[in-house]
Amino acid sequence: MFNTRGPKATTEAAMLIAIQNLQADLRAGVTAARDMTSHGNGYGDVAIRDAINEGRIDGPRFQVSTLGIVWGASPATAPADPLASTVIRSADEGRAAVQDQIGHGADWIKLYPAGNYSFAATGEPQYVVTYPLPVLQAMIDEAHRLGKKTGCHVYGGEGERNAIVAGCDTIEHAWGLTQEQANMMVAKRLYFDPTLVRYTEPYMDDNDRKNTGGRFRIIPIIEKAVSMAIATPGLKIMVGSGVDGSTFVHGTQALEFESLVRRGMSPARAIQSGTIVNAEAMGWRDQIGSVEKGKYADLVAVSGDPIADITELQRVKFVMKGGKIVKNELQTGK
Repeated sequence: MFNTRGPKATTEAAMLIAIQNLQADLRAGVTAARDMTSHGNGYGDVAIRDAINEGRIDGPRFQVSTLGIVWGASPATAPADPLASTVIRSADEGRAAVQDQIGHGADWIKLYPAGNYSFAATGEPQYVVTYPLPVLQAMIDEAHRLGKKTGCHVYGGEGERNAIVAGCDTIEHAWGLTQEQANMMVAKRLYFDPTLVRYTEPYMDDNDRKNTGGRFRIIPIIEKAVSMAIATPGLKIMVGSGVDGSTFVHGTQALEFESLVRRGMSPARAIQSGTIVNAEAMGWRDQIGSVEKGKYADLVAVSGDPIADITELQRVKFVMKGGKIVKNELQTGK
């Protein structure tokens, strides 16, 4: 919900922008969401989640992950920023960070087992490994012990494999996903959240041209991995997004459905991924994700048939959350 916080941003301004963002999401038909780190805004996501639940502001029903936990240099070279990600340097510090964030209200623990990418001289993508596997395993185990789930930001390589081996509940991005890793995810019943739109935008090619002189591109690698994942029987694929208020504007997350369909997913399966599968990953399958007696009345309506044209989901006309009409642009009798 938060934009990345700049050095001159105030807490008040950041909160107002976050509220504007989440209300745009709700009006676009996003009635429930995970917020995967507050982007330098401390525990502000907890305050907003609670305000929504208490009916003080309108917004999706959220699960939040607060600060996130990153691997740091040893020893520390600068004082910790209490609003930014928690920096750890050992398994004990990792467990303590998990406990602290859950104590502050985190529903999920956001982890970063693999850092940025580069290309070898042969064009093979290389990915930075962050936490050692025993540290990663300790944090995931601690979150599970406390009844919470973990989401792992990974691009590829050893860090990606470590996240799967350690049993991270959702594997986010996973540009370098291999068939072997996908099969491991199926066996472990982990979820894949590809977030295609954010990482297939033109700026990605701009970065690769700048860094490789135009010789190598990451986008085809990402697209190949997602197509392979879609074709893997039993792999649970979510519809998430990298929406962050900058290149990917809040309220446009339905672009993800179209992106998955273009890579081989059927429209019906894409809709199920964004509803039933997402609800299951969040542990809310008994409350949301389908239209059934006893569940929240979360409904969206469009004018056309999204099975015939998945882009209809980008033109939501009606939104109801928990029985309350949030948006109604349907013409009477149409």
